[in-house]
Amino acid sequence: MIRSKLLITISFVMSLFLGCVKEDSINNVTSYDPKKSFTITDLSYGIHSQQKMDLYLPVNRNSDSTKVFILIHGGGWSAGDKADFNDLFNGLKSTYPDHAVMNLNYQLATPGSPGYPKQINDIQQAIDEIQLPKYNLSKQYFLFGASAGAHLSMLYGYAFDPNLFVKGICNTVGPTDLTDTAYINHPIYNAILGGLVGNVTYSQNPALYAEVSPAKRVTTDSPKTISFYGSVDPLIPVTQMSLLQKALDANGVESEATMYMGDGHGNWSPENAQDYLVKIISFIDKYFK
Repeated sequence: MIRSKLLITISFVMSLFLGCVKEDSINNVTSYDPKKSFTITDLSYGIHSQQKMDLYLPVNRNSDSTKVFILIHGGGWSAGDKADFNDLFNGLKSTYPDHAVMNLNYQLATPGSPGYPKQINDIQQAIDEIQLPKYNLSKQYFLFGASAGAHLSMLYGYAFDPNLFVKGICNTVGPTDLTDTAYINHPIYNAILGGLVGNVTYSQNPALYAEVSPAKRVTTDSPKTISFYGSVDPLIPVTQMSLLQKALDANGVESEATMYMGDGHGNWSPENAQDYLVKIISFIDKYFK
C-alpha cells in the first residue's frame, strides 16, 4: 500500500534535489559522473526534432546492474507526447530510485509517413543512445506503453529485440492483433490503423497487418508481459486481450492480464486504478527489481 501510494502521489519535488540538465544535442556531454544522479530533459537521440527523450540516471549506477524503465506514450501513432507520461516518469524515479527511467518521444505518423517502421527504428535508436558508456546503464529494459505506445512496446519486445534485452512489458490497452476481424471490419478502428500502416487496407496487404501485430510475433523468448484492458473501451476491441494471452500461453511466456469491467480506454475507476498500480508494482518487484 505504501509503495502504491508513492507511485500515485508523484513527488516532483525530488527533481529539485537531482542534477538537472537540458540536453539538445547528443554531442554536448561526453560523460555523466556515475556517483551523481541526473535528470536530463529533451536529450536528442537523432536528428529529427521529435527524436527526444527525458532520462533519469540514478546515483551509483553501473553497466552491470542498473536496469532501465522505458516509457512509450500513446496517441494513435500520430499524436501524443512524452509529457503524457511525466507522472509515471517521476513516480518510477521515486519508487525505484536505483533504476534509470527513459521517457521517449518518437517521430509521429503523418499522411505521407506512417508509423511503421520508423517508430520501431526510433525505439532502437534511443536504446542505442543509452547503451553508450557515458550513461553507465545495463542492457536490461522494462517497457511501459499505453495504447499505441503499448503496441510499439510489445512489437519491439517480441519482434525487434534479438538480444533479449527487454525483460518485461507493461501493456495498457494496446492493440495486439491487427488481423482481428473486430479491427479490419470496423470503420473507426480501421481508420485509426492508418497512422501505423498508412493507406493500406488489410485486403491489400494482409502480411503487413500480421507483421505489425504483436500477438503474431510472440515466441518462446518473448519478455514477460502484464496487460490491462477495459471492457467498454471504444478504441480497442475486447478480443485483443484474449488473442494476446492465447499467443503468450501457447509459447509458455509468463504473463498476467486484467480486464476491468465497465471501464474504457485506460480511464479506470478509483478502485481499479489502485488495483492497477498494485499489480504493476507486484509484477516489477517479482521480475525486475
